[in-house]
Amino acid sequence: MITKLPRWVEYGAFILALIAGLVNAIGFLGFKHQSVSHLSGTTTLLGTGIADFAWADVLHLTFIILCFVLGASVSGYTLRDGALKLGRNYSGLLMLEAALLIASVFFLMNDSLYGHFLASAACGLQNAFASTYSGAIVRTTHVTGIFTDLGIMLEGKLRGEPFDKRKALLFILIIVGFVLGGALGAYLFSILKFKALFIPAGICLLLAVSYSVYKTRLAS
Repeated sequence: MITKLPRWVEYGAFILALIAGLVNAIGFLGFKHQSVSHLSGTTTLLGTGIADFAWADVLHLTFIILCFVLGASVSGYTLRDGALKLGRNYSGLLMLEAALLIASVFFLMNDSLYGHFLASAACGLQNAFASTYSGAIVRTTHVTGIFTDLGIMLEGKLRGEPFDKRKALLFILIIVGFVLGGALGAYLFSILKFKALFIPAGICLLLAVSYSVYKTRLAS
């Protein structure tokens, strides 16, 4: 239940959504208007590529999808189940996400497609990490499901059902974080190009260090 989660979950979800918005905006502007933080548009492009017999694009998009899945698999294997528990290696996953983003910059600056794949793997890792970290309630790398859930909650409110204010707040924070991340990502890309990915990578490292310090203090 979301009401049983600690209060800092909201802050973590907001920052993770901000990171995803940053990465997605930079990817969208730099990867031929192709999203990397979620796969709905990528899968659509894959279908149109097959219809147009654009096999080079089909191969590229297929690898992006596979890398996203691989990143999610690494996160799922590391965390194993959906329970939120202090002491787990969340900081290690955040550091891995940062490493993937940093590595992607160097490939992208050399016009290498491997940069696309690494950025997609980083987003897949975060998406699985976030859903596991929050008991499979939310995902922070896309907001389609969030808007859908908010609509369902509003419909229930109109029918007289109890309205979960904390759940709504969490969803709103994720949406705001993703939008702000997108705006910041677009601005940074206009100045730094693909080097802008160093910013979300740095935020991941800061989160990893903060979690490690918090865990150490709690254990002492």
